[in-house]
Amino acid sequence: MIPREILKKVRLIELQTRKLVNDVFSGEYHSVFKGQGMEFSEVREYVFGDDVRNIDWNVTARNNHPYVKVYEEERELTVMLAVDASASGKFGSNQKFKSEIAAEISALLAFSAIRNNDKVGLLIFTDQIEKYIPPQKGRGHVLRVIREILYFQPHSRQTNIKAGIEHLLHGLKRNSIVFLLSDFEDQGYFTPLKILNKKHDTIAIHTVDKREKHIPDIGLVTFQDAESGEKITINTSDEESKQEYIQYIEAKRNRFIDRANKINLDHIEIDVSDSYIKPLINFFKMRERRLK
Repeated sequence: MIPREILKKVRLIELQTRKLVNDVFSGEYHSVFKGQGMEFSEVREYVFGDDVRNIDWNVTARNNHPYVKVYEEERELTVMLAVDASASGKFGSNQKFKSEIAAEISALLAFSAIRNNDKVGLLIFTDQIEKYIPPQKGRGHVLRVIREILYFQPHSRQTNIKAGIEHLLHGLKRNSIVFLLSDFEDQGYFTPLKILNKKHDTIAIHTVDKREKHIPDIGLVTFQDAESGEKITINTSDEESKQEYIQYIEAKRNRFIDRANKINLDHIEIDVSDSYIKPLINFFKMRERRLK
């Protein structure tokens, strides 16, 4: 039985997301993610300026008047949301955890997809495949996807992004749009990610929190890794120790960006302590400019 507060949260996310989709994201999504090709729609009478290569000679011969074939974009796409559910997602210095922001972003993308008559699927992973929901259409299906992201209790606390990517490589039979949502606190996944990006239109959504690198001066603080349980104590009043930690976090972030750029991977950094709307809009606009 799903708790009432989860159902209430799903409904709230739907209401918030639907407004954003209607006002902003539906058109952006449609212009950025194109169909897989063109399919025949109908024939109509030739008018001046039509491409003569599209003349349907059989219909033209029957009617003694030129007719042309009309094609339209084969619009239906498959969108796969691959969500990292490892324990490091249960962090957030503001009102929401990384995992909650991931659910809201997933909802926004999912509702944009079904608004454009596309299919949406879900993969939840840790260091194992926790949950897989095949791509389908419809509001009810999207609500189930959001509910699973919010409510699902993973069996593991660890991360293995490579395992999640390899599952997608074997499971996705047709060209898809893959949104990979994670804080990317892992190693050894860039080789399969490069392959995934070649086969599918892959976008990495990198969730971070400014508190991970901006530490207040509060004396000795013990940090514990949510996945491994490993602990480290830092004297936040000691500027040298604090700077070493900040440089370590920044270097890790820069390594991710550099490697993503080298494999031409589209990536969006989302600070969960701030609004995710502007980074998403900026990403869509960047993609739209690139397609022109």
